[in-house]
Amino acid sequence: MGRSESGGPVQANEPSCGARGRVDASCAATPPPGRRPVFPEKIKAIAPVFFALTVLLASCAKEKKAVERPGAPVTVAKATTQDVPVELDEVGSVEAVSTISVKSQVSGKLKEVRFKEGQYVKKGELLFVIDPLPFEMALREAEAALARDSARLDTASKDYERDKALIKGGYITPQQYDQAENNAKSLDASVKADRAAIEAAKIDLAYCYIHSPIEGRTGSILMTLGNIIKANDDKPMVVIYQLHPIYVSFPVPEKYLNGVKRLSRGRRLEVTASAPPPASGPLAGVGGWVSKGALTFIDNAVDTSTGTIMLKGTFANRDDLLWPGQFVNAVLKLYVQKGAVVVPARAVQTGQKGEYVFVIKPDNTAEERGISAGVSFGPEGSRQTVIEKGVNAGDTVVTDGQLQLMTGAKVEIVGRAGTGAQSAAGTPAGSENGGKPQGAGKNGTGKGR
Repeated sequence: MGRSESGGPVQANEPSCGARGRVDASCAATPPPGRRPVFPEKIKAIAPVFFALTVLLASCAKEKKAVERPGAPVTVAKATTQDVPVELDEVGSVEAVSTISVKSQVSGKLKEVRFKEGQYVKKGELLFVIDPLPFEMALREAEAALARDSARLDTASKDYERDKALIKGGYITPQQYDQAENNAKSLDASVKADRAAIEAAKIDLAYCYIHSPIEGRTGSILMTLGNIIKANDDKPMVVIYQLHPIYVSFPVPEKYLNGVKRLSRGRRLEVTASAPPPASGPLAGVGGWVSKGALTFIDNAVDTSTGTIMLKGTFANRDDLLWPGQFVNAVLKLYVQKGAVVVPARAVQTGQKGEYVFVIKPDNTAEERGISAGVSFGPEGSRQTVIEKGVNAGDTVVTDGQLQLMTGAKVEIVGRAGTGAQSAAGTPAGSENGGKPQGAGKNGTGKGR
């Protein structure tokens, strides 16, 4: 039997909590009565070390997690070099070279219509017939008057010749001679008037047959059979438009006037007119076309209200693609810029400091790079932009996903867009000359130099 620390006896069948080899959870959990649990000094010494290690491991885990975050998904394209047409791109309107409002020059009943609405007619082709019967009667009456007066003139002329001999012999008075002379002259004038009346009657009769003064396409017939037509009425009978050749008029800013005049000296500048197919509706994607012509007219004054100068291009229009009154995309080709660096137009962004692009570096990080952008060209959806400064051929630029980027941001390339290697001329279309729609300079005006 031993003694406890408090001096009490210890039973032999109740071993002490401190006995060698004895591990009892109840002893560890319950301290002896009247004493506090005491931590070993070694545990107290290493506790700060454990805390520091815990913080360090947590920070390392965060850094590892940040590094493993995937890059921003972007679509990219390569900057390439190509020959780029420098153009002025404006909205133009189609004008007929000649527009004729057909009117009758005589009054009468419309007897015949010899064509159909919308028909293409040749110069001199018969269009309308006004009832000619009244004018035929007028012609016959004039011819009868001429015959009557001619007979009278013949008699008066013979009397005058006889009176010449009689006056010399003193057989008639001078008064009688003068009367015979005046009668002959009067009838001679009447005969001339009758001949003029016949010519007028023939002209009126000819006006009953209305012919086309030009070659062109007719519009709606505005006067139908049986109507009484008034001479030179305000309302035309039909309107004819000459379609071959045809004009396209378009305004350009006056700042380009001198450049256009200089470039057009000694050569004709090419003008392209096009109309894209409708984007929606029952004919979506159907009907786009392109036609080529040449610049033939520069107006003699600048429009002070708009600050523009009006230009005209002349088109052969053999396929009837251009229609009077139609609005088209008119592109004036000025010259070709050789070896220009181009990128897809959607790669160019605008910020507070101006225009910029994101260039992908070899380590797959993005770099915001300020640029000087030139002309844009090509059809909608695949337009290209010339980069005059800031991007080199071969650089990889971001075309989609720019909103997630900043300089130094990691990227993940998920696709590649079409590059400037595509034709700068645009997409093929059913043109009469095989032309292709050209784009324009920035802001729809191109960049004339």
